Amino acid sequence: MFQKTALPNGLRIVTASMSHTRSVAISVFVGAGSRYETDAEAGISHFVEHMLFKGTERRPTPKEISEVIEGVGGVLNGATDREMTVYWCKVARPHFPMALDVLLDALYHSRFDSAEVEKERQVIIEELNAVADSPADLVDVLIDEAVWPGHPLGRDIAGTKETVSAITRPMLLGYLARQYPPNNVVIAVAGNVTHEEVVSLVQQELREVPAGQPTAWYPVGEGNAAPRIRLATRRTEQAHVCLALPGLSSRHPDRYALDMLNVVLGEGMSSRLFLELREHRGLAYDVHSYTTHLLDCGTVTVYAGVDPKRVDAALGAVMEELQRMQDGLAEEDLRKAKELSKGRLLLRMEDTRTVASWIGGQELLMGEVLTPEDVVAAIDAVTPEDTVRVARQLFVPERLTLAVVGPFKSTRRFERVLGA
Repeated sequence: MFQKTALPNGLRIVTASMSHTRSVAISVFVGAGSRYETDAEAGISHFVEHMLFKGTERRPTPKEISEVIEGVGGVLNGATDREMTVYWCKVARPHFPMALDVLLDALYHSRFDSAEVEKERQVIIEELNAVADSPADLVDVLIDEAVWPGHPLGRDIAGTKETVSAITRPMLLGYLARQYPPNNVVIAVAGNVTHEEVVSLVQQELREVPAGQPTAWYPVGEGNAAPRIRLATRRTEQAHVCLALPGLSSRHPDRYALDMLNVVLGEGMSSRLFLELREHRGLAYDVHSYTTHLLDCGTVTVYAGVDPKRVDAALGAVMEELQRMQDGLAEEDLRKAKELSKGRLLLRMEDTRTVASWIGGQELLMGEVLTPEDVVAAIDAVTPEDTVRVARQLFVPERLTLAVVGPFKSTRRFERVLGA
């Protein structure tokens, strides 16, 4: 499916040739994100990501960068997460060399103009304000704080108004020098290109860039010993609630069994949560669950938006479904979950951007790339007995964490629901 080359300075290049496509997607993955940051640096990874689109020596303004890509119908963007930052571009095949040049120019020749730094600081603060004004977004931040208190994983990836206001241009440049050396970078390309062409172009741009010593991510400690609750009092028409349980890491052999449990629990309109809370009881319009797999930990999270007057009933119904999960999955339920998961995976792999993200993200974080066939085989290997074992290990009410945004003055009623 893919080829890999490592340059002498440690830069890794992975490619997937898709000769039937008319597009090429480039994803540049960097080992930078919120769990690499000190408390004083909170939000700096996200700040740097914003600044890399604000001008280089050859393309001094944001307009000149975006126009080059958009002028040929392409798309250019970036995203910061907990464990990595990605810069990506998708263009028609004839424009691949130009798109690669734009991305690498931004990564290694950005100006960090002082006036642009100050403008972008205000943009990021407005981004933080938008989260605070959106109950559905705010509850996501609160559940992370509750699950990982005092840890970088428990912070908003964008930081806080206080930390963003205190980040200086020298801090940004220092973080860039620390976390962006080539030995902390993976360039992934998927589409109608050859591996040799990609390697040749990257070498021309980056072979002289020296390796560095990037900071490693901060590991987590022990999980919750007792239920934790976070409440943000807001005058909202809905109560937004998240219930979380400790999950499994991206390296854990049981991660696929947990994913199958989650499909049945809360993915889609045929899931147990949707059928019970929405269709049978009329308690929620939006209710779903999802798993998060990080390098050394993970979570299973349930979200629901409900009438504040019925929040106790909704939480009780969610907890009943979580309790039911301890029985694991029957053969037919497991078969359906497997087919849904495999189908979604294989359909996504027809897109060049998805393939570039697939190979690049795995290479950066895991140091190896599983093929879709590898994952399909791992999913098929999950047995009903595996789901029982994993569910009884993880779906334990005593380990629940709760976050709520809504018109409530105290956490007492939620403590009663959780038995805290």
